[in-house]
Amino acid sequence: MSAVIRTGLELWGGVECTVNRVRDEYFEQLGRSGHQHRISDLALFAELGVKALRQPVLWESVAPRNIKDADWSWSDRWLARLRELNIRPIVGLVHHGSGPLHTNLLDDEFPRKLAEYAAAVARRYPWVSDYTPVNEPLTTARFSALYGLWYPHARDMRSFIRALLNECRGVVLAMRAIREVNPDARLIQTDDLGKIFGTPKVRYQADFENERRWLGFDLVCGRLTKEHPIWSYLEDSDAPEDQLAWLADNPTPPDILGFNHYLSSDRYLDHDVARYPAHLQGGNGRDRYVDVEAARVRFEGIPGVARLMREAWDRYHLPMAITECHNGCTREEQLRWFAEVWADCDSAKQEGIDVRAVTAWSLLGAFDWNTLVTRKADHYEPGVYDVRSPAPRPTAIASLVQGLAAGRKPSHPIYDAPGWWHRQERFIHGGGVTDQGKRVDGHGLYAVTKRHQGASVRPLLITGGTGTLGRAFARECVVRGIPYRLTMRSEMDIADPVSVAAEFEASNPWAVINTAGYVRVDEAENDVERCMRENALGAAVLARECARRGAQFVSFSSDLVFDGAKMDAYIESDKPNPLNIYGRSKHVAEVGVLQKLPSALVVRTSAFFGPWDKYNFVTIALRELSSGREFTAPADSVVTPTYVPDLVDRTLDLMIDGERGIWHLANTGAVSWYELAKYAADMAGVNTDLLIPCATSDLRFPAERPLYTALASQRAWIMPSLENALERYMSQREPVAMAEIEAA
Repeated sequence: MSAVIRTGLELWGGVECTVNRVRDEYFEQLGRSGHQHRISDLALFAELGVKALRQPVLWESVAPRNIKDADWSWSDRWLARLRELNIRPIVGLVHHGSGPLHTNLLDDEFPRKLAEYAAAVARRYPWVSDYTPVNEPLTTARFSALYGLWYPHARDMRSFIRALLNECRGVVLAMRAIREVNPDARLIQTDDLGKIFGTPKVRYQADFENERRWLGFDLVCGRLTKEHPIWSYLEDSDAPEDQLAWLADNPTPPDILGFNHYLSSDRYLDHDVARYPAHLQGGNGRDRYVDVEAARVRFEGIPGVARLMREAWDRYHLPMAITECHNGCTREEQLRWFAEVWADCDSAKQEGIDVRAVTAWSLLGAFDWNTLVTRKADHYEPGVYDVRSPAPRPTAIASLVQGLAAGRKPSHPIYDAPGWWHRQERFIHGGGVTDQGKRVDGHGLYAVTKRHQGASVRPLLITGGTGTLGRAFARECVVRGIPYRLTMRSEMDIADPVSVAAEFEASNPWAVINTAGYVRVDEAENDVERCMRENALGAAVLARECARRGAQFVSFSSDLVFDGAKMDAYIESDKPNPLNIYGRSKHVAEVGVLQKLPSALVVRTSAFFGPWDKYNFVTIALRELSSGREFTAPADSVVTPTYVPDLVDRTLDLMIDGERGIWHLANTGAVSWYELAKYAADMAGVNTDLLIPCATSDLRFPAERPLYTALASQRAWIMPSLENALERYMSQREPVAMAEIEAA
């Protein structure tokens, strides 16, 4: 099959730019991502092959008080730069907002005021041709006036309809004002594309919601008349007939229908509420049911973008584009989702549907959408770029979208495995439900797509099968759907080139993660040859074989490569000076690996703790103190503890991104061993009276320890805080069976 595709799909882009209001506080994204102060981002987007950018010129930001006092300085610079780069702006005026303080979605003056602002924008930028006056009117009205999450926090049908009508009238009036300046201006109208499914008992509710999902588009298109299937619902919601008549008499069909589609967009309504947690249970006054992601419940899976676009095409026969495509998930799942949406759009286009583009949304990631931007918790989801570096760092999605824009098919082995929404572990509520209402046990279900049928997937090779870290990687590969092979010393001796070559020949890995090695710091002082063989020679042999076969390679190092003399957090460029044999072996390994394979990723880390082994410091401290025994810990030795699940997840992401060189990965928060034990005990509610501080010298370790080895990073700090890690450790620290890992 050719690796080149020529479908005519354009790559569009978008920076998450929401300005929403929660009570009296505005939440904005552009400042948090840094884009507001970094015009150089636009050149990065151009390098991707982006043809159009959803560019915010947001009402709340430009003219928060009145139009005559508007501050156009930011928009002037950004739009001028887009013009230089030959990127077409799709100007957005309201993005999940309710407007400035002097208006809101329930204000009948909202449409007129928005039109006044739109006219000012058009006069300022008469060359701009594409506009989205209101992003996702239906979705915004739901969140603001039906669910009460955003301002004005209403929670009733009447307010929902009123807000939606105001938004749609605002769109029509805004485009009218814009076209008085630029008659050729185009309306790119966006909203969610999700479809609703349900058990037979509540199918009527699903049918209603499937009709209501088109309501915003139908209003703008002038299709809402008394013959419309949803007219009676509007009457029951006291929708003003004069406003409905006005919209019907002033149709403003979009030039392009923009569909924002997420894995959470498709929903399933299930009347069997006893199967679900209490917080998911609700109803409509007639029946009780839950409203959950279809991917998590529906046996048949999600419908896919191609099918949903066919439905939209049959209804409107208007050009369309995917105007948001993003998945807040691990890297391989982000890649799989975007590649699948692009393939679906390609398929729809080949069937004759007028699909214009797919938009890489959240080019710079997004903040706090896991709580629907209702509070500031600094939860960050990377996108095409990760902004936690000194400059935006391209993730693997950047290579994907750049290739698709150039007509190249994805070729990374990670695409050969299906996303979680096609795997059996998607069923998190006790199994699946068919569209006929039949309950199916989730065990053994595997809804693989045609694209993956018969695919021969190259594995990720993980060494160190008996160790904590190796088993943790294997466990996470199961969760993330990454085919892997976990090897033990009896299967492959990493320091023996013949043994390594034989394993590579048999398994043909696309990447290797080396967690094997000598870990006994004190014993290494009298076991130098073995320590050097397992840590330094073994890593070098693996690196050499990866170089020979073109495979990626990840190896682990330690904070013990430093001598502690700095008394400040160590960064990647600091010069190692190990004090003991173990640290020396790790430093020799670093040098050897990067000499033989400069593209290798070497991760320095520190002080493991995790929920899946019984022998880490935190687990032992809690066990001893809980049992009423004294526990002694150094109070003068400072480290940055590392939660193993976080280390594994971030390492996998960096590996998939193709990162190379030395990276420091540890949870943020430097503490002494004594402070770590106390912190964990306090969090667990364990009495610390028997926790005894001491000096490191009192413990008389055979191997000399540096007293300060806290790690920081000059490349990016992508690990959660120590506090956050300990909270998750407390909830996950029950013994976990590893049978599924060993059987995999």
